[in-house]
Amino acid sequence: MTPENKGTVQLTAAMTLSGTLGVFVVESGASAFHVVFFRVLFGALALGAYACARGYFRDHGLTPKKLGLAALGGLFIVFNWVFLFKAYEATSISLATVVYHTQPFFLVLLSALLLRERPTRSQLSWLAAAFAGLVLVSGVRPGDTGSLAGIGLALLAAVLYALSTLVTKRVTGVRPHLIALVQVLVGIPLLLPFTDLGQMRGTGTGWAWLVGLGVIHTGLMYVLMYAAYAKLPTPKIAVLAFTYPAVAMVADWAVYGHHIGVVQALGVPLIVLAGLKVTLAPARAARPAPRTAARAGEAASPTATRAASTT
Repeated sequence: MTPENKGTVQLTAAMTLSGTLGVFVVESGASAFHVVFFRVLFGALALGAYACARGYFRDHGLTPKKLGLAALGGLFIVFNWVFLFKAYEATSISLATVVYHTQPFFLVLLSALLLRERPTRSQLSWLAAAFAGLVLVSGVRPGDTGSLAGIGLALLAAVLYALSTLVTKRVTGVRPHLIALVQVLVGIPLLLPFTDLGQMRGTGTGWAWLVGLGVIHTGLMYVLMYAAYAKLPTPKIAVLAFTYPAVAMVADWAVYGHHIGVVQALGVPLIVLAGLKVTLAPARAARPAPRTAARAGEAASPTATRAASTT
């Protein structure tokens, strides 16, 4: 098997796991803050054990500035999870996941606002197409406050994810596994004040779902993703990333009987196509990185971060 084929299998597996995340969240029976707290707790244990076993703590490359940036990115990513999981409660997993995939557009808008990066006409056109797709896929009727709240929470989660991406792109020369470890570690003291550990007593199988979120959807999933990023070109990463919403919609239908209606379905390809166009355009325009700047697996790849929409 060639490295690219192996990377394809790894990233497809990671995105498939990501697509089942919503089921684990709902089945745990815990509130969004509890779910994220235990996800970061068990995820930190899993990522820490992997990094230790691989010797990543030697020559880690973390400086106080890089550590601070990684921690700031962690703040955004942790509350991104909180709002996404609250969106699952307010609406369906399918709808929340599709809306959440407006991340690339918020990344373009935030780059324009914060970094003075002027969007191209093509990007603005695709942003308009994505907005049209969002209107269609929402399928919200007047008075349907539950779905409106869910859409709003998913959009807020997408904004926070885009902010995390902007910050994390500035952390170079550090293995992405260690950046992810810092980010989940930040979530432990951050969410502890919002977590009532007494509520988790006697939840039975709920603990298994929570452990799965940390070990499978944080530890294993991120290891697979970062291994794949080193082997794949950005266009393939961008395409495979949309395995996530596809699996999420199938899982939502298979487990809970939720499905997107005909009118809503018309908006899905608009969001997907616009997301691909916005994601791939910068990659085609970018100059090749210097040979010494990005050895596989040693730094968080900006192209990989930009291309993949994951939770």
